[in-house]
Amino acid sequence: MSARSNEPSENKGTVDGPHDPEHNIEGSYALDPQYVASLTDQLLATSGNVVPSVSPINGQPLGVIPQSSIDDVTSAFTRARAAQAKWARTSIDERAAILMRFHDLVLANADEIMDIAVWESAKARRDAYNEVFHVALTARYYARTAHRHLDTQRRQGVLPGLTRIDLNRVPKGVVGIISPWNYPFTMAMSDGIPALMAGNAVVAKADSQTMLTALVGVKLLREAGFPEDLWIPVAGPGSKVGTAIIERADYICFTGSTATGKRVAAGCAERLINCSLELGGKNPIVILEDANIERASEGAVRATYSNAGQLCVSTERMFVADKIYDRFVGRFVARTEAMTLGAGQDWAIDMGSLISQDQLDTALAHIEDAVSKGATVLTGGKHRPDIAPYFLEPTILEGVTPEMDIYANETFGPVISVYRFHEETEAIALANEGCYGLNASVWTKDAKRGRAIAREIKAGTVNINEAYAATFGSLEAPMGGMRESGLGRRQGAEGIHRYTEVQSVGTQRLLPLAAIGPLNNKQWAGIQTLNEKLMSKLGRTS
Repeated sequence: MSARSNEPSENKGTVDGPHDPEHNIEGSYALDPQYVASLTDQLLATSGNVVPSVSPINGQPLGVIPQSSIDDVTSAFTRARAAQAKWARTSIDERAAILMRFHDLVLANADEIMDIAVWESAKARRDAYNEVFHVALTARYYARTAHRHLDTQRRQGVLPGLTRIDLNRVPKGVVGIISPWNYPFTMAMSDGIPALMAGNAVVAKADSQTMLTALVGVKLLREAGFPEDLWIPVAGPGSKVGTAIIERADYICFTGSTATGKRVAAGCAERLINCSLELGGKNPIVILEDANIERASEGAVRATYSNAGQLCVSTERMFVADKIYDRFVGRFVARTEAMTLGAGQDWAIDMGSLISQDQLDTALAHIEDAVSKGATVLTGGKHRPDIAPYFLEPTILEGVTPEMDIYANETFGPVISVYRFHEETEAIALANEGCYGLNASVWTKDAKRGRAIAREIKAGTVNINEAYAATFGSLEAPMGGMRESGLGRRQGAEGIHRYTEVQSVGTQRLLPLAAIGPLNNKQWAGIQTLNEKLMSKLGRTS
């Protein structure tokens, strides 16, 4: 594996806005303090407390994040409700026009977004670009399809010609969004975009480790023309500020661990509000015997090591047909070892760093436990502080068995376990083991066969001859988990309809739905029965 050293010149930002080269010296701020202040000033945070933000690239301080109080959260919802009442009366076309301006601003400010995302998370720049691209896709999709998803629709009434039914999509009100650190721009923005488009306001809490990246998005929303109080960011620990959001919101969108997601769901259930939860995964990749080895091994590298494995849909379990196992695994190992490793803004970096000591500790503990119980490291497995404080080499394990911690528990790092299988039914059974069901990947030259196998895999998304981007990048494709990987879906019609209530409006013409005039109740019932028999013979639904 080739590794780029963590020299200061490798870590400089590339635009004047977020980066001041004069401050890029040991012990000083990596980002221009005035720029950081311009972002954090958008927070509703008056507690007087601050939390330092430090880059996992090299330990340099980035700034301080003001913290919100419970009173701030209460104030955020009061202000957001007032803004939402006006916004709900704004036409769909006007909302869409503002959203397209946001789309253009995201693309125009791509360098700034990527710079901050890399500084805060130590991800590879190409992974940061994927965030920019996905947010732009999401904004354009919902701006262009809003009428299809939100316009009032007609439905057939109980008495055709006499009963009219209209279905309205009414906004929920104020949506609470609690977003994670691993994809800090797209997870902060992409779930909130359809909420705004549907006529809601948002109170958002991004993870403290990557708050600045989320605040760049808020800045662009306001530049695009969204009212200031329509999207209010707050900051603080989930146990305090996150809980306060759950206690006040009309709907919750949460992305994070399964354990926390269960607590979020319990809080929503207590208030009888809905939620969407994208949670953990132990995602499988299945390599069938007819797979193109070169294409599949390249895809497997992306499936496993994108964002250093800190991706909800990345793969941690690989099942390879016995007939090609040795050839495929050999090629996969070679491709893994050819990756360019690094921490910084360089486009040439294939894989960046883990974000924190906690992530590193979990991954190393999984590797050490597996090796101590008989697993073999085919490549990687080492902590590389020479690259970045929390850098872990991309790792492939063989001989992992059920008694090892890594077998069923999510690692969320650049570590994958490889297994042989003999029959496709065996591969499907192995892929379905465990409690998760977020994403899966199947590689075969026979796409029809791959789609048939996909129907038997318990996962919310399955990609044939692709890692995850075929579904995640297709905005018409709903994305979410089965089993303990979550509830609800983002993207597509489901991704915007979750933020609305369906309201049925019935209009009755000419005759009431009751006995009138000379008809008594028995006669009216008889007429209704005759009508029902006629409708049945005509094949009508009502």
